[in-house]
Amino acid sequence: MDKYIIITGASSGLGKETAKKLAQEGYKIFAGVRKQQDKESLESIHPNITGIFLDVTNEESVQKAFDIISQQTKEIFALINNAGIALGGPVEYLPIEMLKKQFDVNVFGAILMAQKFLPLMNSKDNRILNISSMASYGVFPFVSPYCASKRALDMFFNSLLIECKHKNLKIISIKPGVVSTPIWNKSVDACEEAFENVSQECREKYEKELLFLAQNARKNTQKGLKSEDIANLVSKILSSKNPKLSYNVGKDSYTARFLSLLPQRLCNMLVKTGLKCRIK
Repeated sequence: MDKYIIITGASSGLGKETAKKLAQEGYKIFAGVRKQQDKESLESIHPNITGIFLDVTNEESVQKAFDIISQQTKEIFALINNAGIALGGPVEYLPIEMLKKQFDVNVFGAILMAQKFLPLMNSKDNRILNISSMASYGVFPFVSPYCASKRALDMFFNSLLIECKHKNLKIISIKPGVVSTPIWNKSVDACEEAFENVSQECREKYEKELLFLAQNARKNTQKGLKSEDIANLVSKILSSKNPKLSYNVGKDSYTARFLSLLPQRLCNMLVKTGLKCRIK
């Protein structure tokens, strides 16, 4: 029987590569997009990919996607919550609207997708895969909105796993290190836009740190893990009879995990010292 998979945020980067990989392996993919050109681009990759207009922050959009998908199949094998944004800045001056936007996409959107599509996950081997991040360990300064959203994502879905009456449902968190995707340029653009109207006090106080973080984020589009690395792991998880609940990917992800296990005071000292050295 055909196995149907939903992937949110499939327009580019990790989501697009995962859709391509899984389609080539025979899965039927519903790929969430927001633009017609992205839909056409994805569908041209492989006949197993169907582009679905989907904004996870909009309940009406999610309902429309559900209506379309439920007309084509009554069984979803897996939901891959990949849609995400990365926002940051000094907590002292973070615009509250920015925080709300971060959680709307990374957390509430994923929860909404799960709530909507769980009724179509009735077999003995359904899976929800969340593309979390090493940021979920919460050891990175100036990107606390992103860190907090990924931690919250993991916490909500772990509770879902414990509570859920779907006895054989598997929920897996994938925590990559830095992945070379367009998210970094988008993140810097969004943060720069948000801080255009901040006070002079903020600019003077955090100028060096914000400049360093912006430059480092731009570099991340060219370094780190490749999208194919994560797509291959997703494929492995989907074919595994008993996948782990959590996967670290990349040396930096394991480093973040280790730091999070240290006493908080020691962890903070190491992170703060490391940041100062890198800025210099």
